Amino acid sequence: MRVIASLFTCMAAVALLAACASQASKDQTLSAPALYKSIQANMAARNFKTAIGRLQTLEARFPFDIYGTQAQLDLIYANYMNGDDDTAEDSADRFIREHPRHSDVDYAYYMKGVAYFDKTPGPFTRLFGHDTFQRDPSNAQKSFQAFQLLLLKFPDTKYAADARQRMIFLRDRLANYEWAVADYYMRRGAWISAIQRADIIINHYQLTPRTKDALQILTTAYTRLGLTHLAADTSKVLEANFPGASPVYKPHGPS
Repeated sequence: MRVIASLFTCMAAVALLAACASQASKDQTLSAPALYKSIQANMAARNFKTAIGRLQTLEARFPFDIYGTQAQLDLIYANYMNGDDDTAEDSADRFIREHPRHSDVDYAYYMKGVAYFDKTPGPFTRLFGHDTFQRDPSNAQKSFQAFQLLLLKFPDTKYAADARQRMIFLRDRLANYEWAVADYYMRRGAWISAIQRADIIINHYQLTPRTKDALQILTTAYTRLGLTHLAADTSKVLEANFPGASPVYKPHGPS
């Protein structure tokens, strides 16, 4: 039975390869509009792996045609939907580099941010016992910067609203990371290192819930270092923005 099963598997593989070869041969003869329309059917059927290969054929056959340019743009989305974020980012960078004045270049900037965004821990990760605060924030930073550049270059882009919403999430994510590191240093009495991390929150992520923690960390760390003037000034800022909040920071993690 195993021999028969293996035989059927091999036959299926051969048939699949033959079908792919036949499709590839046919794609070499189709006009650009016909080939693009057929590829869109693959995309609609969520057969992105096939679509990617055919888009590459379309681009290679018509490099200076509007369909070749559109193929480059569609490759960003197809690679992203195929789960290949790195290639999606590379495709976006290539499109931006080769078509900086294209009417849809804002889409390339947007998708670059989305690809990096999907590499950050999701909002439900902590429900399953995973601590997102201490994860490497580099992808979150890249995503934030990509969306920031998109809004700088194209403030009226149709992707602006979604980009801003994602940036709010990313800003909180990055502030949480800096807070987690500052909290770690506070638990170990590394006051200067804690101050440096809290300063990052104040200077870059002021509009996040971690602002109060950062001000408390600064006030406490300055006090421990004997920098009474800085501690007093920071305490005033804390009181002005968070009335009644204690100026003393209480570490959250294990000592």
